[in-house]
Order: sequence, then structure tokens, then C-alpha cells
Amino acid sequence: MLNSLDTITLGILGSGIAGLATGLGALPIFLFEKISKNTQGIMLGFGAGVMLAATAFSLVIPGLEAAMERAGSNAYAALIVSLGIGLGGLFLWLSHRYFPHEHFFKGREGSSAMNLKRVWLFVMAIAIHNFPEGLAVGVGFGGDDISNGIALALGIALQNIPEGLVVAISLLSENYSKPRALFVSLLTGLVELVGGILGAMAVSLFSAILPLAMGFAAGAMLFVISDEIIPESHRLGYEKAATVGVIVGFVLMMVLDVTVG
Repeated sequence: MLNSLDTITLGILGSGIAGLATGLGALPIFLFEKISKNTQGIMLGFGAGVMLAATAFSLVIPGLEAAMERAGSNAYAALIVSLGIGLGGLFLWLSHRYFPHEHFFKGREGSSAMNLKRVWLFVMAIAIHNFPEGLAVGVGFGGDDISNGIALALGIALQNIPEGLVVAISLLSENYSKPRALFVSLLTGLVELVGGILGAMAVSLFSAILPLAMGFAAGAMLFVISDEIIPESHRLGYEKAATVGVIVGFVLMMVLDVTVG
């Protein structure tokens, strides 16, 4: 059934499901309002591990393979994917520099935005974080084997569940109501749908850029992992717990990619 769908439709479905998982993860706030910093560290580390494995196994390796099929040159493949990674990292760096946003642990970044409410600065921060994930899912469906996109969508959805809970708990600590915290968590997850549509459209309309697009998504994800998730997990003061989460998330995504993708 899925094989009969076009790339854009698959990108919408995959990124939409992954984004909705953020709201799903926030639902437990109606049962409890706090989780330990140790648990938060594990959850954030788990998300970083999933994203790291997804970057390697579902973006970089398929991107290299696609480039080698098109050009028949290992050197060209390495060059084009490396260029994509660099551009993806640069895109996220510029986004952090010029878009006003605020992290729960790092504080305010980007251009001056004193006229924006703090909750919307949080939303923009997580949107910048989630956009590359949706982009990766959309691009992942651009190859000949849709199982790669399915593995990416499932992996991102898995890491979005604990992320949604951490976001919602953090909003509760800022005195937001439970329904509002759930709404904001869901809203930030749906940003992935935008990334998924753009990624799927790009590789659908211009199939030749698939290796570059995969590298771009990989670079953006690597920036988020190194600049945001791991530093935030360590800032909680439970570095070992976060590291365990990274390893578990990485292994789980690797297994998922091998068995599904």
C-alpha cells in the first residue's frame, strides 16, 4: 500500500506521525507534574542517541550510496554529502543566531525579542530543534527504498515521546496550565510536518539533489545534537545518566534501521 504513494504524501504522513508523538509524550502530565532531573537527563540523552544513529545510518550512509550510484565515484560521493552536512550545520547556526528563541536551560538566544512572550520564545526554540527532524523524515522517503523513510519516521517518533514530556514538564514549572503545556508540546511537534513537506518536495522535484539533501538534514541534526540536546542533558547535573540514554537510544535506532530500514 505504501509503495503506491508518492514521495510527498509519504513525507507528510511520516513527519506528521513523528510530530504527533511529541503531543503523545506530553499526555502523562495529567498524571504527574514532575520528573526527576536524573530521568530528564536520561530522556534527553535517549533523544540524542536516536538522532545520532538516525543521522549515521539513515542519512549519511544512504546519501553516500545514492551519490555513488549517480556518479560512480567515491570521492564525489564523500564531497557532495560533506557539502550537504556543512550547509545543514550552517543553516542551523544561522537560525540560532538570528531567530529569537529561548531554551529552558540555556536561556535566550538569537536577535532581540523582548516584545515576544516567553512561551513563544520556547516554541521557536523547539521549532528550530524539530525542523531538521521533519526535514530528515521527508528526505528519507526520497530514495528508491521507502523502508529507510519508515525507519527514520519511527525513530524520530520514538525520541519525540520523551522529548514531549520534558517540554511539557518544563512548561509546568513555568506555571503554565496542563492543557496549555500539552498544546504547546503538540504545536512544536507539528513543526516537523513543515520540514517533512519541504524535504519530500525537494527530493521529489529534484531527485538529483537527494545525496546533498540527505547530507543537509544530517548536518542540521548533528548541530542540534551537539549544540542543544547533549549540553542541556549535561547541564541538569546527571551526565552519566544522560550518557546511558545516548547509548540506549543509539542502539535502539541502529536496530530499528537494520530490521526495518
